[in-house]
Order: sequence, then C-alpha cells, then structure tokens
Amino acid sequence: MRNSRVVVYLIAAFFTASLFAQTSTPSLYKRLGGYDALAAVTDDFIGRLATDKQLSRFFVGHSEDSLHRIRQLIVDQLCAATGGPCYYIGRDMKTAHKGMGITESDWNITVNHLIATLDKFKVPEKEKNEVLGAVSSFKKDIVEAKPVASK
Repeated sequence: MRNSRVVVYLIAAFFTASLFAQTSTPSLYKRLGGYDALAAVTDDFIGRLATDKQLSRFFVGHSEDSLHRIRQLIVDQLCAATGGPCYYIGRDMKTAHKGMGITESDWNITVNHLIATLDKFKVPEKEKNEVLGAVSSFKKDIVEAKPVASK
C-alpha cells in the first residue's frame, strides 16, 4: 500500500513538473500575426512581383480568377509553412514552376521583394530570417534556367 502511494506521489510530481516545464514558443504563424497578416504580406509581395520589369512576364496571360487562385495558394502555403492551421493543396514547387524558365536573377529579385515587403510590415529580424529560411528551401525546385552567356 505504501509503495503505491509513493508511485502516485511520484507520478503527480512528474506531471506537475512537466506542466511548468512547458514554456512553448508561439508558432511563427502566430508571431507573424496570423492569417490576416500573412494575407496582407502576400498581397504586397505579389504586387511588387507583378509590377517588376523583369518578373511581370510571369503574370501575363493569367485570368483574374487564376491570379486570385495563385494568391490564395501562396497564402495557404505560407500559413502551413509557418505552423498555421491552413492546408496547402497546390502542386509541389518543382511541378508548379517547371518550364517557366526562372533564373537565378529572377530568384534574387524575388527574394529582395520579399525582404522589402517584410521590412514594410516591420517583421522582426528573427521572424524575417525564419521566413527567408523557409522560402530558400524552395529555391532548388523553382530556379531551373541557367543564365544565357553573352557572346
């Protein structure tokens, strides 16, 4: 009987200690401000891409509905990638960007626009670096074209 009390006390002590030890950091999604903040960042970012002289070619020929779908897929992907409650239902990055001829230069311009957008929204450095780290993992699947050597 006495041994069972000791076991119960030990379990209770362990459970109590584990409750106090759980000081979890909020997800990146929450630290960025949640869904509405990600949607606002996406809108600004896409606006920058669509009006960039070099990148605007990727937005030509899409219907208004297609552009809305692209925007929603980006929001959902950012939401899911940052620990939010969204599901990304789009294609994988390699399939989605295959044949688009995205170059290293296109990639660098895009990243610079993303940084400018994150700065506009005053995203703290830690969170900005986490977003950029997540996005950089897509580079190998998005950039496919080698720069054309000039003669």
